[in-house]
Amino acid sequence: MPESFSGDVSARRERMEKIALFRYQLIREAADESVTSRQRGPMVRALAAREHSGPFGGTVVVSKDTIDRWIRLWRRGGFDALKPRGRTQGPVTPSQVLSLAATLKRERPSRTAAQVRRIMVDTLGDAPSESTLLRHFRTLQIDTTTREVFGRFEADYPNELWVGDGLHGPRIGGRKTYLFAFLDDHSRLVVAARWAFAEDSVRLTAALRPALQSRGVPGTIYVDNGSAFADESLARTCARLGIRLTHSKPYRPQGRGKIERFFNTVTSQFLTEITVVTPTAHHDDNDLVGSVISSQDELNALFTSWVEMVYHQAVHSSTGQTPIARWDAGWATRRPDRRDAAVIAEAFRWSAVRTVTKSATVSLQSNTYQVDPILVGTRVELVYDPFDLTAPITVNTAGGVPAGEATLTEVRRHVHKKAERAAADTADNGARNAQSGIDYLRLVQTRHKNTMPTQAISFTRLAAPTPEPRVSEDLR
Repeated sequence: MPESFSGDVSARRERMEKIALFRYQLIREAADESVTSRQRGPMVRALAAREHSGPFGGTVVVSKDTIDRWIRLWRRGGFDALKPRGRTQGPVTPSQVLSLAATLKRERPSRTAAQVRRIMVDTLGDAPSESTLLRHFRTLQIDTTTREVFGRFEADYPNELWVGDGLHGPRIGGRKTYLFAFLDDHSRLVVAARWAFAEDSVRLTAALRPALQSRGVPGTIYVDNGSAFADESLARTCARLGIRLTHSKPYRPQGRGKIERFFNTVTSQFLTEITVVTPTAHHDDNDLVGSVISSQDELNALFTSWVEMVYHQAVHSSTGQTPIARWDAGWATRRPDRRDAAVIAEAFRWSAVRTVTKSATVSLQSNTYQVDPILVGTRVELVYDPFDLTAPITVNTAGGVPAGEATLTEVRRHVHKKAERAAADTADNGARNAQSGIDYLRLVQTRHKNTMPTQAISFTRLAAPTPEPRVSEDLR
């Protein structure tokens, strides 16, 4: 038995002895067999009416009922019966379990006690309570400080308000990753989330468009003033779908507490379990902790499983419900605003303003398009699909009046260069599984695959309108 563990047991036994001795000294006269019931009543009431020197200093007051209970315990079991219950067998939690908890915390200091407990439950089937783990960490002088951000406002029903933001993530293959996420304000459900290699409007589209198809169209989207969220393409999408787009004031992010709290959860429960490696580099397996990844695809796959199997299934401290249960309950008397997939696809088309040349042509991404000769010399709006520059392009006059379509006459680029880079984000550079320790996120991913099989969203398939995907009733 480790010396520190043995010392804890000895100290606990000494404490129980002192408590039992205090109780015995307090009741010894009233508990004497020579004292009758009639005599004992006044004696117990007198003991309950005054203060007593406590077993560890200070003074204490003990109720009449407690004194009577101690007398009964002493008569049935003697001195040992006066010791606190459940303490005579030593610590409830086995030392090896507490040792594993300390190891999990030390190898990832950002893990909270709640996160350590989740890992142990998934690994061992059971775990000590969070309070027990916190006490153990503090005894070992392991830092347990955390930071949380809370919001006060709450939407009255699902899809009334989505709050969106971006989170900086780990570097993979030398490139920084970013999480685009949208949270339903009422239920705290993650309606949209995707990791990408850049903070731009194209990657934002990759996260938001599938969400509008599967979750429905929200009444309001509330975002900050980051470049991707301030881009005209998002404003146009919201306008086309009748979504109210609002931005928080710089340095005054009121109402964004819920997504900030969600990002804290992502950091403490998900990112803390990720270890990024280079596929071609040699790594000592003994140094690899948690879920080892080497590609963005792996990051997104693990994150999707974590959201569906952990975050959506955990009771939220503010609502008292799991996000998925609160989301489902919110639709008991309502129906989500669902749009045809073609309508949503149209809303995500981009636009550009060009001046029509004397030959009735316009240029877009090095391609040349023919328009109606009547438009020569005027400025027109071109509405196009950035993922397919060969598809029909809608032409509108400066006043927004439809003016036919632009016909491709010379093609040099089939995909917008920003869309091309975004599509390349999904290239898989290989994967490597963890060989040591507990791979918590892959355990979660396995559970997700076994219970809620889904098909990963391919960003390149967003180029053309597709039928609305079937969504499991568990996700609605």
